[in-house]
Order: sequence, then structure tokens, then C-alpha cells
Amino acid sequence: MSDRISARHRSRAPRRTVLAVLGTAALGLSGLMASAPAEAQAATGSPHGAAWVRSCTQATTPGTMACNALRVTNARQHVKPLGVTPDATPSGYGPADLLSAYNLPAGGGSGQTIAIVDAYNDPNAESDLATYRSQYGLPACTTANGCFRKTDEHGGTSYPRNNTGWAGEISLDLDMVSAIAPDAHIILVEAKTASTADLGTAVNTAVRLGAQYVSNSYGGPESASDASYDESYYNHPGVVITASSGDSGYGVEYPAASQYVTAVGGTSLKRDSSSRGWNESVWNTSSTEGTGSGCSAYDTKPAWQTDGGCAQRTVADVAAVADPATGVAVYQTYGGSGWSVYGGTSAASPIIASVYADAGTPSAGSYPSSFPYAHTGSLNDVTSGSTTTCSPSYLCTAGPGFDGPTGLGTPNGLAAFTG
Repeated sequence: MSDRISARHRSRAPRRTVLAVLGTAALGLSGLMASAPAEAQAATGSPHGAAWVRSCTQATTPGTMACNALRVTNARQHVKPLGVTPDATPSGYGPADLLSAYNLPAGGGSGQTIAIVDAYNDPNAESDLATYRSQYGLPACTTANGCFRKTDEHGGTSYPRNNTGWAGEISLDLDMVSAIAPDAHIILVEAKTASTADLGTAVNTAVRLGAQYVSNSYGGPESASDASYDESYYNHPGVVITASSGDSGYGVEYPAASQYVTAVGGTSLKRDSSSRGWNESVWNTSSTEGTGSGCSAYDTKPAWQTDGGCAQRTVADVAAVADPATGVAVYQTYGGSGWSVYGGTSAASPIIASVYADAGTPSAGSYPSSFPYAHTGSLNDVTSGSTTTCSPSYLCTAGPGFDGPTGLGTPNGLAAFTG
């Protein structure tokens, strides 16, 4: 399956049968010459031996967002001087791993349109997407066949400036949608800047262009303006809006705090000998890095959320893999060198948006963030791990039932994501 990173060595699980030859020589050379993300911060690591950097500098000012992607810097790279190795299994979990872990069907997403909203431009987004899908034998998703569409925040083609850090986020998002819902159409909407206003405008454009599922893998500090942002950008009944809960440990980010979105926390995902074949715990690397969670200072609690320790909105609702030490395979050539491994709750948000797409179109007027609360028995309850100590403890510590870091749990099939 996927390569695993250990404290002193990296072992490889059995190779998959590769279903298509990867890339071209030119594409391989462009990946090798690409520079590291200018926005990335100093590397951090875990006891498992992986080391990684943030793709985007953390946002500290309300109204400004940062992507929640973490790029592993010491994963094995399967790249030759003249192109990508055609017979190597990339490091990191691939589609088969994720479908197995979350009990999902192959070939999901037929008839659905999923939007990815990010800031700035990735000039290689479509070609990198093609390589990822070719590697794993997924159907082509291109502009030419009508599956892929790339727009600016207003729905046009005046793309924003290129940005290597956000390009990693874009690659991660597109690849996770492909892994979970390979038969869905994809719209990539690129905001002019990482401001709440520009990203929110991009969300509105995604919905206007027909996306029933919109993933937002970014976040920033809460503010008193969030209630107005809710109504201007994230209140779309009948549409799934997902948002990553953040990568800085205990604490709440916006727009995950919005009462109208499905806030997605993060787990560490590992194989085991259980009947499921996998186990999950709260993703936590340090006191300042791990899945976000907590009680919103500003946003109203939705009616379907009934935990008693937070009078406002509690983050998160559900979760998926986010630990970069148990990260996912991603193909990125703008700001990357080809195959890499990514983590962060930026991986979890598009995974959950795509699970919703596999489950089918939400009913008109519904708020899909309420769906898991009506099907709590159809999720993998995550009961171990914490990010810190807090009061009440469930806001930062996993336990039976609902908790802040992982919400109600992770997908176990599609039932929890249907209305």
C-alpha cells in the first residue's frame, strides 16, 4: 500500500500495479527545477521521523486567511532526471488506502460537481491533476472533456498571481477530491488574495457555477465580523460547505466556526489488525501544531449541535486524516518536485466534501452540516488523543461520542452524510 515513514528508516508496503505511465520528460524536468514554497515556514517534525513545513504563513490578522496544508520534506521522492518513475508507488496514502479506511465505494461522485476554493494561482494545476489521476488509474478530468474548470473568483479567466505555497494547497485539494470522488466534475476557483472577502466571493462564485459541494482548506482568526461573513459568503442552503478546523492545535479558526459549514477536524490514521484494518486518534504534534478545535467566541451554535460545554458554535463536526506523519500522496510541480506527502486539516476538508458528493445531492433548503448528527452510529468514533488540556476537556480531548478535535468521528460509509 503506501510507504510509511518511521523514526530511523522508511519501509515500503507492497507496490500497487501501476495502471498508467506517468508524466513526460518535460513535466519531470519542470518539477525538478521548481523552487520550494516561498511562503513555507521552518520545518517541524514528529516522533515518527517525518518533517514538514507549512505551505502558507500562519494568518494572525482577522480578515486574512492561510492555507492549512503541511508538506512533508523528507518523504521519498520517486523522480528520475528525465521524468517521474513509471513503476513506483508514491509515498503517502493513495485512493485505495483512503477508500479502505473510510469504507467508501470506488467510482464515487458521478453526476456531482465539487468546487475547491483557494487563493492565488497554480499554473500547473490541470497538468498535475492529470498525473495524479493517471498514476492511480482514475478517469481523466480535463478542461477538454468538460470535467475540470478553473476560474478566478468572479468566474472568469483573469487568474491571480502565481503562488508556490497555495499551489501546494491546490494540488492537495484536487488530488483528495480525485481520490474520494473520481467521477465528479471539479471547479477550481482561485481568489485574488487570501482575504476573507476574496475567498468568500470565490465561494459564492462556486455555488453560482453549479457546485453542490464546496471545500475550503483555509482559516484565520475569529472576529466580531464573522456573523456578517456568514451571511455574505457561507450561508448556502442545499449546498455542502466544508472548512478545515486548522493546524495550530486547540483554538478556533474562521470559517470553520461558521454555523453554516461542516467543520472538519484531523486525525492520525494508521493500519492495524482490527476488523476495520485501521485506527485513528486525534492528530497532535505539539502544543502549537495539531487539529484545531474549541468553542467559538462569536458564532452562533446551530440547532443540531447540543453539547453542553459551549454556548456558541463548537468546532469540529467530523474529521478525517490530517497528520502529516500519516499523510497522503500529492503530485505538485509548481513549488514542488513531483510526488510528495501532505497533511494538515487541508487534506481532511476536501475528503469530507467528496464523501458528501458520494452520498448524493442534499435536499433543497437543507444544511448538510446537520446530517452527521442524525446518523451518529454511522461514523468511526475516535476516542483517543488530545491536543492540550482544557475545560471542559471534551473541547480538546477525544472520548466516546462528540468531542472538539474529531467531532462525531470519521466516515464509515456514506450513511452519515445523507439528508
